[in-house]
Amino acid sequence: MKRMRPVRASVRALAAIALAAASAVAPAASIVGTKHNLSVSGPGPIRALSETRICVFCHAPHNATPGTPLWNRPFPGHTYIPYSSSTTRASPGQPTGASLMCLGCHDGTIALGDVLNGTSTIAMSGVTTMPPGDSRLGTDLSDDHPVSFPYTSGLASTRGELADPATLVGPVRLDASGQMQCTACHDPHDDSFGKFLVMANQASALCQTCHLLDHWTTSSHRLSSATWNGVPPDPWPRTTLTTVAANACESCHRPHTAPGADWLLNSSIEEDNCYPCHNGNVASLDIEHELVAKPYVHPVAASTGTHDAAEPTSVQARHVECVDCHDPHATRAGGANPPGALLGARGITIAGTETAAVTAEHEVCFRCHADSPGKPAPPTIRQLVQTNTRLEFATANPSFHPVAGPGVNPNVPTLIAPWTTSSTMGCGDCHNNNAGPGAGGTGPAGPHGSTYPSLLERRYATADRTSESASNYALCYKCHSRTILLRDASGFPHDQHVRDLRSPCNVCHDPHGVSATQGNPINNSKLINFDLAVVSPSAGRLRFESRGTNRGRCYLVCHGKNHDPYDY
Repeated sequence: MKRMRPVRASVRALAAIALAAASAVAPAASIVGTKHNLSVSGPGPIRALSETRICVFCHAPHNATPGTPLWNRPFPGHTYIPYSSSTTRASPGQPTGASLMCLGCHDGTIALGDVLNGTSTIAMSGVTTMPPGDSRLGTDLSDDHPVSFPYTSGLASTRGELADPATLVGPVRLDASGQMQCTACHDPHDDSFGKFLVMANQASALCQTCHLLDHWTTSSHRLSSATWNGVPPDPWPRTTLTTVAANACESCHRPHTAPGADWLLNSSIEEDNCYPCHNGNVASLDIEHELVAKPYVHPVAASTGTHDAAEPTSVQARHVECVDCHDPHATRAGGANPPGALLGARGITIAGTETAAVTAEHEVCFRCHADSPGKPAPPTIRQLVQTNTRLEFATANPSFHPVAGPGVNPNVPTLIAPWTTSSTMGCGDCHNNNAGPGAGGTGPAGPHGSTYPSLLERRYATADRTSESASNYALCYKCHSRTILLRDASGFPHDQHVRDLRSPCNVCHDPHGVSATQGNPINNSKLINFDLAVVSPSAGRLRFESRGTNRGRCYLVCHGKNHDPYDY
């Protein structure tokens, strides 16, 4: 039973005038040829059985709801679940204004033909309420772009990367009360740009009216002209755009009914937002293969939903996702230290402080491999145990590989040009793809996956009694001349130990470094930190003593031979 008086002739006259006016303008700007024409003449699959009036489904000149715009539908009486995330600074509440009007159809709970000014509900062909699909949002709006919140200058400055509302003077507008509503992006009367958008969204121009992302203008995800090669799955199933640059935000984000609700992502599985392009079918290099097929990987598949964009920079709940190392809004090809792929990423400095944008590769690695809890035991049981790589690489240490600064040893005759004792290196010089460019291959660079333990780029044999060869110690020989090393140019008989006695480099040397909190320049120079699985004390003494350039002394037992001491 309807609540309002029967429709009068004046309503029919208004509808006829509206239809004539709509027909008089360009078809693209008319509601007549759109899915919002729910009358019997509508072109969409949802339409009335016999109702010829178009405007009546939303508007009535008399007996409408109070206020604008002469609304002819009942308002939903539901409590909605609004959008929320750990990074939003807006406060979306219950839908108001135009958004509440839109939900009168699009939440799927009210009959499409339920109008206030009429004697009965308008009969529809084959449907009653909005059928399941992208247009039916339901009452859970947590997976939809937030609406019905004040978009203020204070919000823009607090949140960052948002346009000041004073600049929204084009097609994107707030409502009269300064709130963000559905009508900021959608014009229900005009489908010129598809999806009733107020402007074309190629290259995410609509999104970028409000969202002004740091580094976006130079990022690969904005500039790439890469296209899909046609091998499933389709990376862009919801658009007709054909390049990364044209799809832009929609390569990863979905403004309505997003499976990854917190940040409106296309998938709730974090890495599955990256794989559709980074599987070799859009981007030329197959990162997915590295992460799922190699025996040693950064285990992005081991956890789902653990990563939070607002989590501490020093990761406390152990996990790794693509976005822990890469900022998808900033990443780009090229660059030195840090590589462009790490541009915009957060990190921890060698001093242990947080940085919002790393300036060196190791700062990204320190997020998980420095002060964070839950780190696994080191692969080698050493005399001095240390799992904090930040402390291992500290430049005040007695010895360290020169990651955070040049090393302290001025005499390293084995270095291969262009390496010198003044050089610095990155974690990726050792930890990288075994088939990447650093190893002479054509695969993607970076520590996504490797066939070697510890995600090493080349073989680094650590088992005792390993035969010396260029391949077994390929990682060391990448920077240190095998010829010079085995010629004993440093004064130590490497030839005897490594080749004749088959003692791996790892038995004596800790490849990261020895923390100043544990070692000293006399006993722990030259990365000396013994492997206790091979070396044991001699008469209670286990130490190396540096005695100047190319001179030293060892107290230990190795391979059954007592060094008490052994001088060289």
